[in-house]
Amino acid sequence: MTELSRFEVFDDTSCVLGEGALWHPEREQLFWFDILGRRLHTPGQHWLFEDMPSCAGWIDRDTLMVATNKALLRFEIETGRQEVICDFDSDNPVTRSNDGRADPHGGFYVSTMGIDGEVNAGALYRYYRGELRQIRPGMTIPNAICFPPEGGFFHYSDTPTGMIMRQRTDGDGWPVGEAEVFVDLKRSGHNPDGAVVDAEGTLWSAQWGSSRLAGYDREGREIGVHPCPTAPQVTCPAFGGDDMKTLYLTSATAGLEETDIARAPDSGRTFVTRAVAPGQREHRVIL
Repeated sequence: MTELSRFEVFDDTSCVLGEGALWHPEREQLFWFDILGRRLHTPGQHWLFEDMPSCAGWIDRDTLMVATNKALLRFEIETGRQEVICDFDSDNPVTRSNDGRADPHGGFYVSTMGIDGEVNAGALYRYYRGELRQIRPGMTIPNAICFPPEGGFFHYSDTPTGMIMRQRTDGDGWPVGEAEVFVDLKRSGHNPDGAVVDAEGTLWSAQWGSSRLAGYDREGREIGVHPCPTAPQVTCPAFGGDDMKTLYLTSATAGLEETDIARAPDSGRTFVTRAVAPGQREHRVIL
């Protein structure tokens, strides 16, 4: 294992389940969620939601698309005003939204999972120009939604399988054919959570329970690890900053005992380090 720069605390806000890190490229501002705390955060400010928000894409400078357990919302950053774009699994009390990211075509891939981790209760969806379509049912903890810079594929994972998948997409960004295994982590015991692909095509995987963000080249080979020693349950990376080489990482306290938190006192906080390569600018969601 090649050890790269270590993560340090970026923001002291403690999240029960920090997730959905998003660098807004026009505002040059980081946003992230506490799903179980029902909050959206940015440095020095937070918004409380009635439902459980988990991830977002940017629509314009002042507006986000936010996924919750009931809807995809249009969220005004300056006012906090919310407007429903469409229902999202709203008739299913068992599930909540989980991972999500805008794709190169202006769509938004987003997943659901059981609130208590119920097996096969979740699914993978895509919103594209007014249509929300389920594209893969029967998933337990869908994660790792991300896109290579050259397009033509997307990645995802069902965390308990220990595998990160790769699947082709058509000219409008819809999945075609069968998914193939890109990274197999079953033997290593690492659990793939959120992921993002940098501008050179390296996939960076936050690995729940392992205190690390691991990088995999275009062949799925591990090429380096950014350790996060004071938080085992890391969840979602994001690139940002002026040169897109600032690397952020969210984390969680959910499921940890007091003794665990004593050993890892920064659990639930959001972290930062310097990346070895710049990230991609996050794609815009087109409504």
